[in-house]
Amino acid sequence: NAGRAPRVRADILEASEESFEELVRINLQGPYFLTQALARQMTARRQADPGFAAAIVFVSSVSAEMASIMRGEYCVSKAGLAMAARLFAVRLAPLGIPVFEVRPGIIATDMTAGVRETYDARIANGLVPERRWGQPEDVGRAVAGLLRGDIPYATGSVLHVDGGLTLPTL
Repeated sequence: NAGRAPRVRADILEASEESFEELVRINLQGPYFLTQALARQMTARRQADPGFAAAIVFVSSVSAEMASIMRGEYCVSKAGLAMAARLFAVRLAPLGIPVFEVRPGIIATDMTAGVRETYDARIANGLVPERRWGQPEDVGRAVAGLLRGDIPYATGSVLHVDGGLTLPTL
């Protein structure tokens, strides 16, 4: 779980290469190689003790699938993270280590504090069907359930914790 927004929200035609590199390093490269190291340890522990329970949950974002041209580098980094989750799910499934992806929507955190007023209005107008901000606890409870094994036989699954934001509607 790593994530930061761009330091400056900029149209994709204006965003800097430095911003892109920074977000890919933090939001994608870091979790990818951390997971690689963790998966090696989990694999060794499972071989030594077949009863060892292990699972991995990537926390990405609805931005892995929803385009936001004012923070394209963030979207690209989260889309890459979504693919990393799939790759690790395929690789680790035969070893009995499930991998999941949780895609939070608009969550009330320090990262979204700067756009609070904008999203207050959009949420009130129906952007999020549940008509509320997501809370860190919403995401935490979803991750905890996956790690406890509450959803077996579901490796590679994506769980949207977004109040219905990504539901296709007319």
